[in-house]
Amino acid sequence: MSNLSENSNTKLIYEERDCKSLPGMPCLILNSLVIIAFIALFVLSIIALDSNGMDVLALTALIVSALYSFVVGPIIYAGLKVVGPNEALVLTFFGKYHGTLKGPGFFQVNPFVVAINPAAETSAYSTQFGAQEKPLKVNTGDISLDLSGSFGKKKKISLKAMTLNNDMQKINDKLGNPIIIGIVVVWKVTNTAKAVFNVDNYKEFLSIQCDSALRNIIRLYPYDIVGNEGEDGNEKSLRGSSDEVANSLKEEIQAKVELAGLEITEARITNLSYAPEIAAAMLQRQQASAVVDARTMIVDGAVGMVEMALARLSDSNIVNLDEERKAAMVSNLLVVLCGNRDAQPIVNSGSLY
Repeated sequence: MSNLSENSNTKLIYEERDCKSLPGMPCLILNSLVIIAFIALFVLSIIALDSNGMDVLALTALIVSALYSFVVGPIIYAGLKVVGPNEALVLTFFGKYHGTLKGPGFFQVNPFVVAINPAAETSAYSTQFGAQEKPLKVNTGDISLDLSGSFGKKKKISLKAMTLNNDMQKINDKLGNPIIIGIVVVWKVTNTAKAVFNVDNYKEFLSIQCDSALRNIIRLYPYDIVGNEGEDGNEKSLRGSSDEVANSLKEEIQAKVELAGLEITEARITNLSYAPEIAAAMLQRQQASAVVDARTMIVDGAVGMVEMALARLSDSNIVNLDEERKAAMVSNLLVVLCGNRDAQPIVNSGSLY
């Protein structure tokens, strides 16, 4: 894979490539033995100079052993890198992209390369309602000897699946109703070169793009389908079609963060409610819709029961009712069946006429 490519806008788009490296432990042992040998040679050269005076060979051995023991050897140690599982190091050589070190192990690389991670001090999540951002915690410890070239700062890029939980936002839905919504996004870095060089800070970039994608998607759906709306099944809502909304949200975010070399594994709505200023009115609307639906069902059932009662009375020849008495009976049955209180029967001992 090529190191970088150039698009129509003459901007450099970096692609990930492997960094050339050697096994770290053999290099560590070999360099240590050579340093010990040159230190011994350094001591012997001093002794030889004290015994024989100014000897060119002894002076040369003294200079070479001193250079390697106190300059070259320690510099070679700087090229030792430790990479844990699901971690990577993006290395630069005098400002140019040198390669990415992946895979768990102990490696020896060019001692002059420097690890870079602009998002090292950025949290992978945001807290709700503007709370102060918490520092990112790592399993390997916050303070340790970092063989990537810095102390106290984590220059390694995590390739693990991480969670982003942005602040809840107030957004207008398809009908213009303001709603409060929050999402959680599961993501991971798949291209370290893009994550480091194509954007300034890939974690902040992801957070901003999630907010933008959320607004673009939410405005396409109503909060809920009230009453008989959408009975054909074509109308989707935020509350009733959470899977469809989540898939649309995932695809929208993925398209926006492709430049940063990130992969969106999952996007889900974690909080969904009406804004406080319209919550009471929308609750009344939902209650009214529920009452209408319940009454419609009660009336349909009552009419069916009345039809059944009249049909059975007529078929059994229990009583012959004229139209006026049928109307009275229908009225009484509907009152009893559709009323929201228990009926109080009144016995009529007289005649209707």
